[in-house]
Formats: sequence, structure tokens, C-alpha cells
Amino acid sequence: MKKSIYLDTTIPSYYFDERESLRYPCEITRKWWAEERQNFQVYISLETIGELNSGDYPQKGKILDFVHNLEILEQSQVINQIAEVYIQNTLMPKDQRGDAIHLAYTSFYKIDFLLTWNCNHLANANKKLHIKVINSRLGLFIPEIITPLELFTER
Repeated sequence: MKKSIYLDTTIPSYYFDERESLRYPCEITRKWWAEERQNFQVYISLETIGELNSGDYPQKGKILDFVHNLEILEQSQVINQIAEVYIQNTLMPKDQRGDAIHLAYTSFYKIDFLLTWNCNHLANANKKLHIKVINSRLGLFIPEIITPLELFTER
């Protein structure tokens, strides 16, 4: 059985980003998608789609087409409740509710990996213990939160 991955907004947006300042993570994203994506069951949420829709992306149409055929996890009030617990416990800042929701989806649906380039609020080693403590208290799965750079198959 394939491992599962949840994509936050950074993955599809970086796939199409052409800014020189983000050249390396964007190249890694495209390389990971071309070489590794087929090894995983990939999921997104309406939160991801909503963020992509509301964002100011130069290639928004291509980005939305990119995620169009990915499996969308079902919304649930429980997801919002989990995200609220994350915010109340300062796991995520109040103004980063979307990040809390991405983590809530991944935890609730027991997705193996949350794939992101958000190293401030998600893929951050300093947050791992805090996430483990909060999710353990809630009886939730503890996903690995990583960047595409960390998820290449060894050859």
C-alpha cells in the first residue's frame, strides 16, 4: 500500500513559481513531482484549494489545473475544532489558521506526510515535540511534516 501525502498550498504554488529567489525549492518540487509523486497517494483539502484561489499567483490557472484531479479530503467540523486547539495551545499563531487546518487534516485523516515548504509554522524541527504532545493529548495521529527535499527514494 502506498504511503499518503497531504499537500499544503506551497507545493502546487512552488511547482509553477519562477522567482529567482525561490529557484532551488521550486526545482526540487518539480523534480519530486516528476520522480516520486507516483509512489504516494496524494491528497489536498478545500483549504488548499481556497488558499490557491484567493492567493495572488502569476500562474493561478495552471496551479488550479494542477490540483484539479487530486483527491480532496472531506471537510468536517472536527477539523476546525482540532485547528482551534492548535491555535489555543500556540502551536500555530492565530493569524495562521490555514496552517493549523492543514495540520488538522493530516492528523485527523492519518496522512503519513504533510508536504510543505512552510518551514516557519509547519516543517520546523522546533515544533515537532509540541505537535507530538498536542496530538497525543487529542488521541490523533502524528504525521511527518517535511519538505519535498526529504522525500526522495534512495537509489
